[in-house]
Amino acid sequence: MTVVQLDSSALACCAPLAAPTLSDEEVEATARLFRAIGDPARIRILNVLTTKAEPICVCDLIDPLGLSQPTVSHHLKTLTEAGLLDREQRGKWAYFSLKPEATGRLASLLDFKECC
Repeated sequence: MTVVQLDSSALACCAPLAAPTLSDEEVEATARLFRAIGDPARIRILNVLTTKAEPICVCDLIDPLGLSQPTVSHHLKTLTEAGLLDREQRGKWAYFSLKPEATGRLASLLDFKECC
């Protein structure tokens, strides 16, 4: 498994793909973001989190994903490091939610209407 690490500002530095030009930094940041979401399990996690109003415990993702707890945790860590998820520790369990700005940023990346 490839670990993709982005800092929390990663979402802010990616220009829309429809921008007239992209800097080398914007291209790299966008590629790192796509690598972070480029796994079927991570897409499934994002799908589950977008349909829930409350943060989800890692333990509640194990059965729907059909993966072990360490594997689910790995995917959640990757998405968190990419700046897409918020993580909250409650006792021994971690709860995750989609960052509100993440959905808008991902949508704007893929907005192919004339921009800027």
